[in-house]
Amino acid sequence: MTGRRYPFEYAVLRVVPRVERGEAINAGVLVYCHRLDYLGSLVHLDHDRLRALDPSADPEAITSVLRSVAGVCADPAVGPAAGQGLGQRFRWLTAPKSTVVQPGPVHTGLTTDPAAETERLLRLLVLP
Repeated sequence: MTGRRYPFEYAVLRVVPRVERGEAINAGVLVYCHRLDYLGSLVHLDHDRLRALDPSADPEAITSVLRSVAGVCADPAVGPAAGQGLGQRFRWLTAPKSTVVQPGPVHTGLTTDPAAETERLLRLLVLP
């Protein structure tokens, strides 16, 4: 028996170590489900892939940025979107940026379990 499915939105977090080149690797996912009051993120930076794009990139600094994004999802008192609702925090996190860590386009789907969906998307879109 399957449960009721609810709409959710997600975006892939991309690492673009040299913005001028536009080359990117997927390093995380953001998932937002309004109906189930969920905002979550999982991140994983593949250091070998990063070195292939830019041997001079700082994986510790980039991992720190990725973790701060996850922190904004987990704690409503963290970051520039502190105190905002889940939807506003998701919109802030997915707004285009010209930095090393960039959100991809927002996509939609249906899910019964947004936390499980976050893990599935990480496996599908990020992990080697």
